[in-house]
Amino acid sequence: MQAYLQFVANNPIPFVALVFNVAMIVWVEFSRMTSGVKHLSAGEVVRLMNSDDAIVLDVRDDNEVREGMIGKPKHIPLSSLAKRLVELEKHRDKTVIAYCRSGNRSSQACRMLRKAGFEKVVNLRGGMLAWRDANLPVRKR
Repeated sequence: MQAYLQFVANNPIPFVALVFNVAMIVWVEFSRMTSGVKHLSAGEVVRLMNSDDAIVLDVRDDNEVREGMIGKPKHIPLSSLAKRLVELEKHRDKTVIAYCRSGNRSSQACRMLRKAGFEKVVNLRGGMLAWRDANLPVRKR
């Protein structure tokens, strides 16, 4: 134990950085677990799309959409989502599957939807990158 205390005393900056990083990881994981948003793999999303009356929400920017889409999504860029939530009101009772390029922006969109009262919200974990890695079909405009 004495050796650990001596190490911390001799290396305060790396130790503080370590504590900060661990705290951030715990915070992010706690937030993810308590957000009420499901984070599903591409395969799980396909099963959900086939078995549930779900709406697919693409939150990527316009230039990214040109690269291809999953199914026939409702396209609302994340930057416009707060202003355009009214467009999703008629789908409030359906499962909303959100995706972006890597899953980060769609995770933010899912949290926004949950705060707006949408109960069934799913994030495509890994986004379009995971979808393509799973060799799933992509539709061009």
